[in-house]
Amino acid sequence: MDIFFLGTGAGMPAKLRNVTSIALKLLEERGAVWLFDAGEATQHQILHTSLKPRRIEKIFITHLHGDHIYGLPGLLSSRSFQGGESEVTVYGPKGIKDYIHVSLSLSQTYLKYPLTVIEIDEGILFEDEQFTVEALRLDHGIPSYGYRIVEKNRPGTLLADKLKEAGVLPGPIFRKIKNGETVTLEDGRTIDPSKFLGPEQKGRIVTILGDTRYCENAISLAENADILVHEATFSADEEKLAHDYFHSTTHQAADVAKRAGCKQLCLTHISSRYDRNAWRELVDEAKEVFPNTDIAEDFKEINIPLRN
Repeated sequence: MDIFFLGTGAGMPAKLRNVTSIALKLLEERGAVWLFDAGEATQHQILHTSLKPRRIEKIFITHLHGDHIYGLPGLLSSRSFQGGESEVTVYGPKGIKDYIHVSLSLSQTYLKYPLTVIEIDEGILFEDEQFTVEALRLDHGIPSYGYRIVEKNRPGTLLADKLKEAGVLPGPIFRKIKNGETVTLEDGRTIDPSKFLGPEQKGRIVTILGDTRYCENAISLAENADILVHEATFSADEEKLAHDYFHSTTHQAADVAKRAGCKQLCLTHISSRYDRNAWRELVDEAKEVFPNTDIAEDFKEINIPLRN
């Protein structure tokens, strides 16, 4: 599981930072990529990476400001020409369905794959045997949401050597035991899977927030997260400006991470007023409150390790 930043700037494209788009790479987990926002030129950013648009399974839009959605119609369209045939589901605030429909219909764009668009409210948006995705409303000028992605616990490592010692040969039976199934052997013995599996692997938690002022829902979404991706449009001394424009400062993002008990914080949605030399200062500000802080840059990748 990896987070890959395709765009990390605020408001409009800049030379050093394109506008917001974040890929959650779940290639080992489900052979898929989940995208969070698709600002202008997201598909151009993808061209500089190893990401395959046909792997995009879900797209979660945080809010409908242009720097988070202007790249969506082009990306959906191009995916048809890049071997994408599997279904894509887009989640977003009310209005996302009209935006996509009007953009594609007026341009007479035909998609070669099924597209489902779901207008969201607070609560659980998606759940299967692997993941749960929850959304809560944040505090922004228009409806803006944060997403909490929870990986479900997985069975522990199969103790293959122990099975062989018990006279169980490799084959389909190993898969059944790995899946936690009780198995009866040909000689009548019953295999209890709990005795042949290591400790259960704890699922990871990823929290990705849209634009927001400091708010309690951000803390709820980030509780015990392995990584929190939080906007930090302004430096710590610009708290009034951040409030007036419905955004957050470095200190506020760090305080959310601290109060939520996160393992790691990554700052993003950085204003173009801050040049490359100032980025380190933004990180240092956040570290005053939450030491394990990093800052996103375009094409930066962060691995999310398994929990102990």
